[in-house]
Amino acid sequence: MTQSLRIDFVSDIACPWCAIGLSSLQLALQRLGDGVDAEIVLHPFELNPDMGPEGQAIVDYLGRKYGRTPAQIAETQAMIRERGAGVGFTFGERAFVYNTFDAHRLLHWAGLEGRQVPLKLALLRAYHTHGKDPSNHAVLLEAAASVGLDADAARRVLESGQYADDVRAEEREYQQLGIQSVPSVIFNNRYLVTGGQPAEAFEQAIREIVAEAQQAGTPR
Repeated sequence: MTQSLRIDFVSDIACPWCAIGLSSLQLALQRLGDGVDAEIVLHPFELNPDMGPEGQAIVDYLGRKYGRTPAQIAETQAMIRERGAGVGFTFGERAFVYNTFDAHRLLHWAGLEGRQVPLKLALLRAYHTHGKDPSNHAVLLEAAASVGLDADAARRVLESGQYADDVRAEEREYQQLGIQSVPSVIFNNRYLVTGGQPAEAFEQAIREIVAEAQQAGTPR
C-alpha cells in the first residue's frame, strides 16, 4: 500500500549542506520506490539576509562568521565535495557568498507553477557546481528556463518584487517554530530531521514514519 508523505524542506541556496540534504532525500525516496508518495514543499531560509549585491569572498565570510582559517575552509570544502559526490551532487569551486532573497521569491512563484523542486536543484547547481551568482537575475532566469518555466513570467516576478512579503512571512513562521539552521526537514508536520544527512538516515526515518502512520490507520 502506498503511503502519502508531506515533506517540508527549509533551506537556502547558499547552503552546501542543503544541496547534500536535498540530494540525499531524493535518493532515499528513489530507494523506497512506490511505497511512498512524497510531496516536497520548499521553504525559504536566508543564511546571509544582510549580504550586499556585490557578495563577499567566501574565505573572508567564513573567516569572519565562524573564525575559520583558509586551511580549515579548504578542508571543509573538500569534505563537502566528497559528501556531495556520494549522493550524486557535484561541487565546484565557490569563491563568493551572495544574497539569495530574489532566488527565494522566484522559488515561491515556481511552487505555484508546480516546478519548485526542479528550480531549486537548478539553482543549487548554478551556485555550488558552477559558481554562478544566484542574486543575478540573468542566472535566475537561465535556471527558470532550464526547467521549463516561462522566462518572461519569471522576469516579471523578479522585476516587480512580487512575493517578497510571502517569503518574509514564511521565514518568520519557521523562525518562530524554532528553525535556526538548515537544512531542516519536517515530515508530516510532526517529525524534524536536521542537517545534510546521508540517504540511509533519511530512508530509515521515512520507513519509521510511514510504518507509524500505517499502524495508526489500522482499525483495532
